Amino acid sequence: MGGTLTIDRKQFIQTAKAATGGKNVIAVVKNNAYNYGLEFSVKAFLEAGIHSFATTSMDEALEIRRISRDAMVFLMNPTYDFQTVRENGFHITLPSLEYYHEYREALSGISVHLEYAGLFNRSGFSTSEDMVEVINDAYSLPQHARVDITGIWTHFGYADELDMEEYEVERELWLTLLSDVLSTGHTFDYIHAQNSASFARDGLFNGHTHLRLGIALYGSRPYATLPAESYVQSMTLKAPIVQLRRLCANQKCGYGGSYQPENDTKIAVVDIGYGDGILRKRAEFDCMIDGKRYAIRALMMSHMIVEVDEDVTLDDEVIMYSNDLRIDEYTALGAGANSEQLGALNYNSLKKVILNDTNVYQ
Repeated sequence: MGGTLTIDRKQFIQTAKAATGGKNVIAVVKNNAYNYGLEFSVKAFLEAGIHSFATTSMDEALEIRRISRDAMVFLMNPTYDFQTVRENGFHITLPSLEYYHEYREALSGISVHLEYAGLFNRSGFSTSEDMVEVINDAYSLPQHARVDITGIWTHFGYADELDMEEYEVERELWLTLLSDVLSTGHTFDYIHAQNSASFARDGLFNGHTHLRLGIALYGSRPYATLPAESYVQSMTLKAPIVQLRRLCANQKCGYGGSYQPENDTKIAVVDIGYGDGILRKRAEFDCMIDGKRYAIRALMMSHMIVEVDEDVTLDDEVIMYSNDLRIDEYTALGAGANSEQLGALNYNSLKKVILNDTNVYQ
């Protein structure tokens, strides 16, 4: 079976509302909404009062538009399918001066957000001068021929790292660039830079219209020193025990004999593995059975070996993630970023159950 992923929809909505802090939010729903499910998450976010969404995928943008005709849908990757963008009223990133000049005619009437590369340097303009050139050029054209420069944005690549000075650097670079661009007199409907970590550190920057939140909306802390009660995790991942076995001292099990107990040991063979999305680094830590933590000793494609005691029975369920075994807890331990652990989950093998909801989501 590969395990069961359970999401409490009511808690998911409450967590999202709490994460916004009452501010306007663009919800990042890329990669199947961090693997919570795109349709489920967009509908829940709409109920939580969020009406703007960001993704890197045209397919996901089209699905969001199917769900909501009125939502603001922002494509964070450069796109070249301008007909689909125009037909669906999507907003798109404008990543460079070269992109603008090459596609200036095709961009007429399309809503774009100027992107600043900053220290993250994934995509975007390097200077305010190039952004100002785009703005001035657009105003030189007749109204019907202009691109609609409705937003400006960046991404902070260091906000999650409390022990690095780069966040302060990238923040000041962004604020200086934004001031320079705003001095042109152009106004933006969307000014968004802050991810979950930046918002937790600084609140909403002055003059910014929206937060652009990801992981906090899904119930994970961007860093471990934040209070867990402010980021309630609505998701539980569990799997059944398929066999209880006894190993003699020094008897090996697992791929390549990866686990070899020093003493006679009872083990549980659990129906979940890395093929279902359990990261190897996550399997270096523990799981929970009937409220008690047990060490994971070996991970295979479809199974996992857990060292247990006499309290564990074949009817027990093994919990890999819950609000007591938080994704961000294992992030702090080095299992991988919050988004990495979520993004690894295999929805083709995991059964998904939505609590407090009568709808069926794929």
